[in-house]
Amino acid sequence: MQQSLVAERTRGDIEVLARAGLELEVFLSEAVDSLARAVPHVAACVGTHDPATHLLTSARKFGDLADNNDHDGVFGQIEYDSDETTTFRALFEAGRTGVAMDLATQGEVERSVRMGRLMKPIYGYYDELRMLYREGRTFWGSISIFRGPDDPTFSADDLEFIESLSGFFARGVRGGILTRIADSTPPADAGPAVIVIDASDEIAQLSPGAAARLEQLRSVDHFADPMGVLLALVGTARRQLRGEVTPAPRIRVRAADGMWLLLHASPLPGFGDRAGDVVITIEEARPPEIVELVVSAFDLTPRERDVTQLVLRGVDTKEIAQALHVSAYTVQDHLKAIFEKLDVRSRRELIARVYFDQYEPRIGQPLAATGNFA
Repeated sequence: MQQSLVAERTRGDIEVLARAGLELEVFLSEAVDSLARAVPHVAACVGTHDPATHLLTSARKFGDLADNNDHDGVFGQIEYDSDETTTFRALFEAGRTGVAMDLATQGEVERSVRMGRLMKPIYGYYDELRMLYREGRTFWGSISIFRGPDDPTFSADDLEFIESLSGFFARGVRGGILTRIADSTPPADAGPAVIVIDASDEIAQLSPGAAARLEQLRSVDHFADPMGVLLALVGTARRQLRGEVTPAPRIRVRAADGMWLLLHASPLPGFGDRAGDVVITIEEARPPEIVELVVSAFDLTPRERDVTQLVLRGVDTKEIAQALHVSAYTVQDHLKAIFEKLDVRSRRELIARVYFDQYEPRIGQPLAATGNFA
């Protein structure tokens, strides 16, 4: 009875926190503290995930795990490129909200790649309880709590209780992201960098941050002189103004640090000495477009691109076939061709490639209201 009262009070506390409009860090920290009263643990790791791709966007560690980042790469490899059946993506795709590892493995936690390779031998954790912050047909984050060799394993009641908190955590994370956005002051170089090229093909104006973007372009091996790239865009923009070409001039470039940049050119039908000016904007690619960028970096047919983007969203073969109005056998043929072109052997390896290429380097960066990186 006493334990059930503690659980009910904890649930009520976390619900109040979720509705309070707290900043993300505050909500997660206080929610973990509250959770520890009902489900004691020696360490916790709470994350946010991109609702569009379900890939990790930030992680915060508490207890014994605090400030321990030595094995994050191993964690990412197991989470996105192994046969582990209790990854957050796997749980979500199976329609589950949580898992208690000792219960799930009937006391043989080493059967889990994550537990047998990382959590038990390296961290000394003998049990893990995972939960997704589910909301409708997606999820916004996850939490893992751990116990050591001298602690009791997590019970079925513990699992049921933490699963009952899933919606509150989802609401608290969404609210925390929105609060951070509302309270933040954009830096001077926020948003697209703008460069104005005049009729003499000289830089006439630079917005704050434009010089830094030009330096990023210089970091690209074949863009040592970014002016060549800019003038190519400028020439195409002027041809567009004359009606000689239709699509707006636009290129995508990957800088040496792995960041994708989008460059757009817009001709200005100016007057007097401003005639012939062209505005070029340079901005980071957003995560929804990163999927397109990764896909378009390979020689995929339009239908193979469609299949690849659906795979990255976790859609199974049958659903892909229904969405594209083709047979499952045709989808399998497309997948075979995609794997060959991208030099991967499975859906899992494809997802891992996107995670380590575009998400892992950005983990912890500010998030937009959509849950993607801002």
